[in-house]
Amino acid sequence: METPRSKQPYFGLKGKWLTFWITLACATDMTLFGYDQGVFSGVVISKDYLDTHNLNGPENTSILSIITSIYTIGCFFGAITAFYIGEVIGRKKTVLVGTGIMTIGAILQTSSFSVPHMIVARIVTGIGNGINTATAPVWQTETSKVHNRGMLVMLEMGLNIFGFSLSNWVNYGMSFVGGSIGWRLPLSLQLIFCFILFATIPWLPESPRWLLAHGRETEASQILADLEDKPVDDPYVVAERQEIAFSIDYERKNAINWGDLFRGRTKTGTKTIRRLVLGSGTQAMQQFGGINIMSYYLPTVLIQSVKLDESMARLIAACASVAYLVASLIAAPLVEKVGRRIMMMVSTAIQLLCFLLVTILLYFAEKPDYLHKIEVAKSSVVWFVIYYMGFGLGMLGIPWLYPTEINSLPMRTKGAAVATMTNWITNFVVVEITPIGIQTLGWRFYIIWVVTNAFFLPIIWLFYPETANRTLEDLDAYYRENPPLVLHRDRDSTSVRRPEKFVEAQGRDIEEAANNLRRRGSILVHDAAEKSLSD
Repeated sequence: METPRSKQPYFGLKGKWLTFWITLACATDMTLFGYDQGVFSGVVISKDYLDTHNLNGPENTSILSIITSIYTIGCFFGAITAFYIGEVIGRKKTVLVGTGIMTIGAILQTSSFSVPHMIVARIVTGIGNGINTATAPVWQTETSKVHNRGMLVMLEMGLNIFGFSLSNWVNYGMSFVGGSIGWRLPLSLQLIFCFILFATIPWLPESPRWLLAHGRETEASQILADLEDKPVDDPYVVAERQEIAFSIDYERKNAINWGDLFRGRTKTGTKTIRRLVLGSGTQAMQQFGGINIMSYYLPTVLIQSVKLDESMARLIAACASVAYLVASLIAAPLVEKVGRRIMMMVSTAIQLLCFLLVTILLYFAEKPDYLHKIEVAKSSVVWFVIYYMGFGLGMLGIPWLYPTEINSLPMRTKGAAVATMTNWITNFVVVEITPIGIQTLGWRFYIIWVVTNAFFLPIIWLFYPETANRTLEDLDAYYRENPPLVLHRDRDSTSVRRPEKFVEAQGRDIEEAANNLRRRGSILVHDAAEKSLSD
């Protein structure tokens, strides 16, 4: 009698459907991240919120900055927590821990009546979000096929912007309601995403790579087979398991501990530090590219720099978030075709152009004797929106994808955690200085972001290898071959197509696995025949 689907592992789901549900869980986590990131931009300009917490007036700008930015400090410590527990309890249990903490944080934010209360609430929410954002992309990457790994993570980041856009429209709609509910209800809606995560993650599979690294080979083999919708003894599944096991063994033999890392004592063979720096570097470039000037403060920027009224600033922020969402969804199918390097460079170039034009336009808008101040100030709005679109095309998702690819398996949780920690500490810097920078520097504040984006372009071109269309084990093999540091002229480092040597190596592995299975089958048949004769 066939086992009912409700009693089968993962409700009987395999292959694409199993990948779909893992992606849905990770995407819900990233949607919550986006919503959480955007919702506070409307809260900080809500009259009832400012009155309730005694935050009215320019003299309270620094306190407002602290309340907003302290969330990123919580995220930073959450990423550190993920680093310690992620390798111990596994990917999906770590996400559940983070979601539980975020649930508590959302309740505390919604019920806040004082500045200390809100600061604690923001820190708690940040800790949960830091744990989740350090872990969910790793879980997705380690359960995805090579041909859609990048697309799935980029799609998740597109849904991150869906959450961000949703929060902007909720803020705009609730601005007409006013009162306490105008800012408490948007904060409480975070709980919906938490409930979805609690309903999906517990029955989904753990990362097979994490299981193999912890000696749970039988369970890992079954999950690899289920993800491929093949039998456990299929040559492809066997070859994949053996390739992962080899990478784990090689990395452990050449691994270095954190003490040696900080002292610069490294063994040759795995390029651990280089890979760690490349992964965390993408997150630093993302933040110092200027995105969270917009994400946390676009209504504030439009009110103070462009001189729009509050209602129009909220509406433009909501409309800009839709353009942002469209660009991020366009990026998802392009990431495997165009590659990580080109998309990061194009995205950064657009950011550079937008900040350059915003700087010039706001310079004239603040010039005392200029006759067209209002016109040039309003024309800068277009470039804020185009900036969102440029960022969404590359620098939104790739910095979350790249660290999970470039780091080796035993370093993947650590590498993702370090990258996420980098994101949040640089995020804190940007979010903390933005209100004060706009208030004291005016148009000169935007020169900073012109310079940073101009600096990042050659760094990406010279030092970042392509990871599209490579298996995670391909990248381990690539670094065992001691590739050049400056790699823009090395075709295997920059080609979007999978290098032929990796294709041939995988073919040999599958053929060897098939031959081993045939030999094992022949031995079993021979032993069975001898036993029957003796009987």
